Amino acid sequence: MKYYIGVDGGSTKTTFAAAKENGETIKMVTRGGCSYQSVGVDAAVRMLNKEIRGLLASLKLEEEGCIGCCIGMPCYGENESVDQVIFATVKKLLAPIPVHMVNDVEVGWAGSLECQEGIHVAAGTGSIAFGKGKNQQSMRCGGWNEFYGDEGSCYWIGRQAMSLFSKEADGRIPRGPLYDVVKQEMGLINDFYFTDVIKESWAPYRWKVAAFQMYAFQAVKEGDRSVEILYKMAAHELALMVKTIKEKLRFSSESIFVSYSGGLFQVGGLILDPFREEVERLGCILKKPSCSAAEGALLLAAEHFRGGC
Repeated sequence: MKYYIGVDGGSTKTTFAAAKENGETIKMVTRGGCSYQSVGVDAAVRMLNKEIRGLLASLKLEEEGCIGCCIGMPCYGENESVDQVIFATVKKLLAPIPVHMVNDVEVGWAGSLECQEGIHVAAGTGSIAFGKGKNQQSMRCGGWNEFYGDEGSCYWIGRQAMSLFSKEADGRIPRGPLYDVVKQEMGLINDFYFTDVIKESWAPYRWKVAAFQMYAFQAVKEGDRSVEILYKMAAHELALMVKTIKEKLRFSSESIFVSYSGGLFQVGGLILDPFREEVERLGCILKKPSCSAAEGALLLAAEHFRGGC
């Protein structure tokens, strides 16, 4: 049987998919993150090889039957030497399977907009946007680094929420539900223990800082208006990437579709409502994703190796 492999890599989780030549998805499995910035190049490469091999073994598929494999890799395209090492190593390990590698935001675009013109925003641990316009012109925006960028992401909201907690704790702003949520969830006996706990157990781990966003979400559900503003700020930051791509690319239609993916959007209307307002203000149309990013990787594999998306 002829088939494709698609991989949606991420900092927190990675989804591996296989589909028949006709596009019918056979199986999907989700594992841990594969970002080399988090786990290192060697570990990322080993993980990709192990899980792809495991997927094929579980389906009893022969390597020679694979038309092509598209891997959406976090941080791909940001370091030429690392890109070359990762691609060459993965290609060697997976041989004779043909490999195509792109940044993970591109597989998000391919899935959410089914390879059609438009703009895709990914907001999970980090944030990044990708757009494709007329004549296959494309560009990415954002996704720089959590230290000074990734605005509007779960990591960004997590850091902002930590700052809000400190202000609520010492009285610079009135205490709201966030204060009680964090104290209870973290088991803080003394407010100032927060500093050491974050420094030792949270700050060194990108995914844990991003996970702090869920405390913010819980606080909003309990009525914390100060935290709710963070999501509106996040929506504005994400929309800035949309605005930039819209201005720099040419599109066939004035009705530009904008889609989205990533863990942040799991909070639903809290981020989607202000994001929709921002997108519509730009003259664009917010569109619910048509397919998953893993399915997008399968579409890109078909496009790259067979010339059809």
